[in-house]
Amino acid sequence: MKIILAPMEGVVDHAMRELLTASGHYDLCITEFVRVVDQVYKPPYFHKISPELRQGGKTHAGTPVRVQLLGQHPEWMAENAHVATMLGSPGIDINFGCPAKTVNRHKGGAVLLQEPETLFKIVTKVREAVPDPLPVSAKMRLGYENTDLAVDCARAIEKGGASMLTIHARTKIEGYRPPAHWHLINDIRQHVSLPIVANGDIWSRADAIKCRRVSGCDDIMIGRGALCLPNLVSVIREDAAPLPWVEVCQLLIQYAAFVRDSKARGYLPSRIKQWFSYLKRQYPEAHTVFEKIKRLRQLDEIIAIIRP
Repeated sequence: MKIILAPMEGVVDHAMRELLTASGHYDLCITEFVRVVDQVYKPPYFHKISPELRQGGKTHAGTPVRVQLLGQHPEWMAENAHVATMLGSPGIDINFGCPAKTVNRHKGGAVLLQEPETLFKIVTKVREAVPDPLPVSAKMRLGYENTDLAVDCARAIEKGGASMLTIHARTKIEGYRPPAHWHLINDIRQHVSLPIVANGDIWSRADAIKCRRVSGCDDIMIGRGALCLPNLVSVIREDAAPLPWVEVCQLLIQYAAFVRDSKARGYLPSRIKQWFSYLKRQYPEAHTVFEKIKRLRQLDEIIAIIRP
């Protein structure tokens, strides 16, 4: 079984990838998406999205980190894919699943699931631009408004040359509302031969087991569940005990220290509060601490309350 850490725009950044991969054994991480419109980004931008490019395309724990691209124009996507791989990305992932209104309004992400032919063209061009030994993967949802084109989209992605497809088991319109329709992933699997990774509503070891059984997939991707329970990957793989709250607090402090010296330090207070919104699902203690920090703006004050 492979377990992949999902890309989560504005949430799973470089620092978060470092912490979460240090807490468990992921097989792969996907970066936040690089929004491709009508330009080829310079190396500094790719290094900002994926500082791991400077360390062999891996986290310090040794987990490969694959750059993800999002866009509608095959040629621009291909040129940026070429740059990313030349800088050291161990492959390219293509985002056909983002449900964000702004992204979809500008014809990126899940809105393209209404156009299987466009998916084919994008994957084909990216595959041609990426060196043969490196994988090109894609992520999609079950559809935009409905699931009518799900199989067509999966086939288009496979025909374009993708080596792996992750499916989030909801449509764009459903967003993140439960339930995830894992059984529909299994239906799609019957029509394609490329490896499929199941994603959506995996919060626990029991969820992972059920998802694999219902979807028929060996491999899974976890996102929000990893933020709710930072060692979820170990819980799934080894039936490990959930990380104690005191160690979660230490992780939060490590995260703050990791980011404090970077150019992104300005968003730290809000990012830590955002992480608490996930932790509250797993840890009752998170509710109490969050009430104490939710109106604070100074990082040192927030850390003083979090510190166990």
